[in-house]
Amino acid sequence: MQQLFPGEVFAKTADFDAGIRQLLPRYDEMLEVISRCVPLSCDRILELGCGTGELSLKILQRCPQAQVVALDYSPRMLEYAQNKIAAAGYANRWSGIEADFGDWANNPEKFGIGREFTACVSSLAIHHLQDEMKFQLFQQIAASLSSDGCFWNADPTLPESPLLVEVYQAAREEWAAQQGKTLAEVRAKVGTSSTQGYSSQDQLATLNAHLQMLTNAGFETVAVPWKYYGLAVFGGWLRKL
Repeated sequence: MQQLFPGEVFAKTADFDAGIRQLLPRYDEMLEVISRCVPLSCDRILELGCGTGELSLKILQRCPQAQVVALDYSPRMLEYAQNKIAAAGYANRWSGIEADFGDWANNPEKFGIGREFTACVSSLAIHHLQDEMKFQLFQQIAASLSSDGCFWNADPTLPESPLLVEVYQAAREEWAAQQGKTLAEVRAKVGTSSTQGYSSQDQLATLNAHLQMLTNAGFETVAVPWKYYGLAVFGGWLRKL
């Protein structure tokens, strides 16, 4: 069986865009929320873990001045995203860099992308880091944003109580059924991932733990603009607005 980087999920790249929509409820809505939380005036946006470029595409479509710099350690995802972005006519506003964003958190100067980003975004990637590394990443994001910059992340979160585990699971089962699949059928396309750099299997934290880490990392305003059972969009601004 093909070994995958954490976050690649599916053995075949071609399965990702359809498969993730069957696996995760309201995937498009979740990314849409992030794109709406990024101010239209943003010009330099950092994306951590771009996957197949779906979030990049939504942001480029909404923010006319945006230049997106995307870090992802998966060569096949970067290639897929680059082709998608180019086909949509945004090749001159997007650049993909093969990099582990955990490595960037430790050695940002190594990648030469600078600071003063007006926004940072991520989706379905940071939950692969241990909590200590999540916090370190949030600190580096804060240090890399302009004074009025914002950060938004979409990720699965750890159920706040064991009583909610089955509730969240049932929601995903019902969502898959609405797409004409079972979770078992969708997961049959999922590959086996191995540790890569700072990332490994799901290492979920509660939503509250994420918000506390963001506050401790220097974000004065934190918010949860969207939550659906065990999935959430959260983040905030460096200063109170």
